[in-house]
Amino acid sequence: MRLLVTGGAGFIGSHFVRYWLTNHTQDFAVNFDLLTYAGNPQNLTDVVEKFGDRYVFVQGDIADTSSVETAFTVHKPEIVVNFAAESHNSWAIIDPGRFFRTNVLGTQTLLEVARRKGVERFQHVSTCEVYGDLPLDSGETFTEQSPCRPRTPYNASKAGADHAVQAYHYTFNIPTVISRCSNNYGTFQFPEKVIPLFTTKALDGQPLPLYKHSQNRREWVNVLDHCRAIDLMIHQGRIGEIYNVGTGAEKTVEEIADSVLNVLDLPQNMKTYVPDRPSHDRRYLLDSSKIRTELGWKPLVDFTEGLRETVQWYVENRQWWQALKERDAVQEGNWPSQKG
Repeated sequence: MRLLVTGGAGFIGSHFVRYWLTNHTQDFAVNFDLLTYAGNPQNLTDVVEKFGDRYVFVQGDIADTSSVETAFTVHKPEIVVNFAAESHNSWAIIDPGRFFRTNVLGTQTLLEVARRKGVERFQHVSTCEVYGDLPLDSGETFTEQSPCRPRTPYNASKAGADHAVQAYHYTFNIPTVISRCSNNYGTFQFPEKVIPLFTTKALDGQPLPLYKHSQNRREWVNVLDHCRAIDLMIHQGRIGEIYNVGTGAEKTVEEIADSVLNVLDLPQNMKTYVPDRPSHDRRYLLDSSKIRTELGWKPLVDFTEGLRETVQWYVENRQWWQALKERDAVQEGNWPSQKG
């Protein structure tokens, strides 16, 4: 089987490429990535060394029809796995245009080329954030039938991409499957995201910046458990369906900060509080019974142990993250005014 993996130099995408080539020893993977600030070829150094005969990197933009068509013509993928996305909520507030260009128009471009070339499956990787948020005291969870009510530019751009994927399925019979996943964590995650942000700041002796509403909660899944879920969807998922991927492991931002400091044996007074970003979602929680019942998926990585292993990886790999800390760092709290 030949896969085109878009965004394969990013955090989740690079893990997926490694996972797939390790577990599917006859398959070939094309990594199609523009290498924007979060794309990092160093994430895949070991993949090049181990699987160089079954792996190729192509630098390209999913919103550029010519680049996408060339990749399809040269490499003839049977499966498309679309990770490519701008994905940071804070940056989406500062520069929303680039999020809609990549996440909506880029996904539509990829779908259109896939339609022309013909693919066996189009696996689109989305997010729980398209559903909007839940009150902190709510007993509700998001199911695959919950309406999309995005509250931020990033969330809206991902919801737009999901609608494009579904429209191409219903209109053109593209064999699509959508996954909507809770927050991922693990090794090789860009240090702007909360767990590596807290870890790297703590290692540098700097205060950990928590939003004022530090009791807002997120549901967490280890990136390798997410990769296994996508594998099952590609092989067994029903065409045209959406699958939520969640663990039930909810943590507040405060709890994440405390856990990182505990792993590093550092004092709790290293925390500081900054103004919330606009439209800061309170809580996401997915009902993942569909993927568990239909495909037999369940998370294998315990959050406490997975977090400890992740923090330790950052301790041991300072050279990897040090240079990235200066790349397009977001100044939290410096938000645009409503008048622009």
